[in-house]
Amino acid sequence: MVEINNVSVTYDGVEALKDVSLKINDGEFVFVVGENGAGKSTLIKLLIRDVKPDIKKGTKSSMFVNGFDLVQLKQRRVTELRRTIGFVFQDYKLIPNLSVYDNVAFVLRSIDAPNRYIRKRVPQVIALMGLKDKIRSMPHELSGGEQQRVAIARALVNNPQLIIADEPTGNLDPRTSAEMLVMLKKINARDTTVLVVTHEHELVKKLGGRLVTLKRGEIVFDGYIEPEVHHKKEASTV
Repeated sequence: MVEINNVSVTYDGVEALKDVSLKINDGEFVFVVGENGAGKSTLIKLLIRDVKPDIKKGTKSSMFVNGFDLVQLKQRRVTELRRTIGFVFQDYKLIPNLSVYDNVAFVLRSIDAPNRYIRKRVPQVIALMGLKDKIRSMPHELSGGEQQRVAIARALVNNPQLIIADEPTGNLDPRTSAEMLVMLKKINARDTTVLVVTHEHELVKKLGGRLVTLKRGEIVFDGYIEPEVHHKKEASTV
């Protein structure tokens, strides 16, 4: 669960986030939208403890992510926190000289997971992404949509409590973007909390769900929107 109460972040005297409060329950799917400079990147950095919240005397600021108290968290435990979070980047960040299998397995190898578990788990998540026949392919042999699916598989392989997708559709065409978000919805249906940070308001409107809107460092909307339904006009008869 994510729970932020009255948190601010200041860079060089400028407040990037201003007294933000936000709660995301386990198993939720949440869109965070906003224009450039709205505070989306700062919010992500907060969640992964890349930046620390401002703690002002006399305030009751607090921040918890997956059971970790980020206000009190020691630097030596930041890696432990990040192992509970899967991250999907806009530009995929695949390792170019590793196959699909090895890109996904890299996450488990980095935490010294047993080889037997790696051999079982990695093909499972690759198949879940619909890439079973691409398991030995190299990144340059994949389309943009396929590379993003590998990135999602990599984020999912360690069974994170929370997946953060930062502009996951930014380099994709509209159709592939919609497919990618549907894929993230399926992952969410398996009880993984998903946070999608994006500037693509129209795509969010089509899918609907919980929407958090940031503007100039403040949350100006937090609620649920219905998906847009487009009806084909019936042909008139003469």
